[in-house]
This record gives sequence, structure tokens and C-alpha cells, in this order.
Amino acid sequence: MQKKQPILVIKKVSGHGGHHGGAWKVAYADFVTAMMALFIVLWLLNSSVRVKKAVEGYFKDPRSTYKETGTQQVGDAENLPIDKQNVEKLKERIQKAIQNQKDLDKLAKQIEITITPEGLRIELIEDKKGTFFQSGSAQLSQTGQELVSMLAAQLKGLPNHLLLEGHTDAQPYSPEATYTNWELSADRANAARRLLQHDGVSGGRISQVRGYADQMLRVKNDPLDPTNRRISLIVQWIEARPASVVENSTKK
Repeated sequence: MQKKQPILVIKKVSGHGGHHGGAWKVAYADFVTAMMALFIVLWLLNSSVRVKKAVEGYFKDPRSTYKETGTQQVGDAENLPIDKQNVEKLKERIQKAIQNQKDLDKLAKQIEITITPEGLRIELIEDKKGTFFQSGSAQLSQTGQELVSMLAAQLKGLPNHLLLEGHTDAQPYSPEATYTNWELSADRANAARRLLQHDGVSGGRISQVRGYADQMLRVKNDPLDPTNRRISLIVQWIEARPASVVENSTKK
């Protein structure tokens, strides 16, 4: 009886492809860098004028730009509630920020900061040329955008509520017009509100937006005077609290 020969099964193992090296990693890194650059450009295109100027200034002089934009000034002490005891510090800080902005220091006569029973009032007062708004328009000019953005940088860290007012002169629209100085004054105040929120002021801190038309003239004996056209931003009071209470609230 013959013995059966064992059946041999030969398996051929195909070889793996050669090593591709790290070239793909370099290509991937270049792709990620290009995408990041694209997103930065898109972000800048949709940023406020203040942000664009800050970025431009940084590349020109990295050591000094942060002082002009007010970012150096943000700190725990400056984010405390503004009351009648420390309001002068905020007033001085805003005035200094305006002086440090080369494009805004020329407008000192058109920016009036006063302490009122409601709080710290910051008024942007127009001239004949229409510095902040063109006559009859609720669209902020570039100068108006720069100033409101600068104010947002100074105020966004405070817990105080903000109130915005719009005022016009007594120049009437045509009798057939459905859009009047009432709408214009409210729309201008709302334009400032939108930019404040875009630049970091919480919407919950806006307590009121008022449109007064020509009912609260700045120059009452000349209703058509251009300085009657203005918007006001009021940092409303928070009653002063004992130092120990403020200290405990900041630790929470």
C-alpha cells in the first residue's frame, strides 16, 4: 500500500511598496499654513476699522501699537464698576485714548465728556461737514466707526449699563416723507449700538436706545445749528459699594 504524499501549499507573500518618506508631511503643513492665512485675511476683511489699524500698526511698530489701541489698559482695576467716586479715572482714560489716536486727536472739540446725574456722558458732536454722519444719513463715517470702536475697547470690560441717544437739528423732511427726524435720530443711536456690540460690548449691557429728534437742542436759539446733530453714549451709574464687597465680588 502506497503512502499518500503530503500536499504542500505554497503561499506567496507580495512585498509592500517602498517607503514614501516624509514629503507628504511637508505638503500637508504648507496646505494648513495657506488655509490659516486665508482665514486671517477673511477675518480682517470683516473686522472693524480699529482692528485693521491695530494690525497694520503692529507690523509697523510691534512695541508701541498696543498702547494706542488701549489693550494695555485692560486690567482688573479698570473693570470695576464706575461710580461717582472713580468716574474721573474713566474720563481721563478715554481722553488719553483719544489723544493717542492720531486720526482722532484733531476732533477734541467735537467730543464732549461730562459727568451728569445719569452717569458719564460722551457726546459726538457734528460740524457742518458731517464728521460722524453725513446729513440725513444713519450710516457711520469711517471717523465715526474709529471713535465708536475705540470707546468699545475702553468700555467693554465694565459692568455698567450703557444708554445711547440720537439727536438731530430742526431741519425738516418734506411733508410727504414717511421718514422723519424721529427715525433718523433713533437709527443713528442704533448704528452706534450695533458697532459697540460688534466690538465686544455685551448686548445685555445696553439698557436703552433713545431717539429725540430735535426735541433736546444743544443750541436752542439756533435750531438749525449743526452741533444740534449728535449722538450720546452714557455710562450709567452703579452705586458705590464698600471696598470689602467689591473685593469679594471680584474673587468669585
